[in-house]
Amino acid sequence: MVKSIQNADHYQWGNNCDGWHLLKSDSLSVIQERMPAGTSEARHFHVRSQQLFYILSGSASFEIEGSIFQLNARESIHVEKGKKHCIANYGSADLEFMVISEPKAHGDRVEM
Repeated sequence: MVKSIQNADHYQWGNNCDGWHLLKSDSLSVIQERMPAGTSEARHFHVRSQQLFYILSGSASFEIEGSIFQLNARESIHVEKGKKHCIANYGSADLEFMVISEPKAHGDRVEM
């Protein structure tokens, strides 16, 4: 089945952020997310899941284990399991990105 944000399961998180499950299985999760300008998430880690974030549009600021990384459209970053991290949108436009988790990260999040 062809999936898009028009027909995928939707959820809201954080401060008015959106997520759409494009693939939702126990072994692999692919989510498209949107963060409005000025939003961020809580620092956390995953016990079992590794993640790849791929920026579709906007600019993202990642903190991973105390290091800061700036990503723009068509750039990605890998977060290994157990690594403390968070993402923020300090820009003036929406941030849109894909987050691919193996295995799924839902239920595997430990907030700091």
